Amino acid sequence: MKSKIAFISALIGILFISEIIVAQVAKDFDTVLGNWITGKGDAKVQIYKKNNKYFGKIIWLKNPNDENGKPKVDKENPEESLQKRPILGMEILTDFVYDGDYTWVDGDIYDPKSGSTYSCKMYLSKDYKTLEVRGYIGISLFGRTETWKRVDD
Repeated sequence: MKSKIAFISALIGILFISEIIVAQVAKDFDTVLGNWITGKGDAKVQIYKKNNKYFGKIIWLKNPNDENGKPKVDKENPEESLQKRPILGMEILTDFVYDGDYTWVDGDIYDPKSGSTYSCKMYLSKDYKTLEVRGYIGISLFGRTETWKRVDD
């Protein structure tokens, strides 16, 4: 009888500890969510989650209008049908998955200034205040990193 009680107690303890670990990992997944000011401070990007993947869209532009006073559009996009879509509200981060250790991978970043899409990785600082966003072609070695800062909104 004592061995059954000890076994059940141990099983309950293991289940409790595994729930804590699962809760912590789930929390880590979503630490990237929120609003980020880009490295040059000319745009704000909201990172959000849909279907267990992470995406980001432009929610603010320092200069939202072109030289004619009209909202900026995606004029550099190589796809002609997309050249008139507004930059404000545009999804520029797509399909990221959490890879552990505050890293999100397998996503893409679109640069509306050049009309180019790059593979991308994101690394969040342990204090959750800065996000290293690395866009690259082919392998991560050939790319550029920009540091984004978290903003409260």
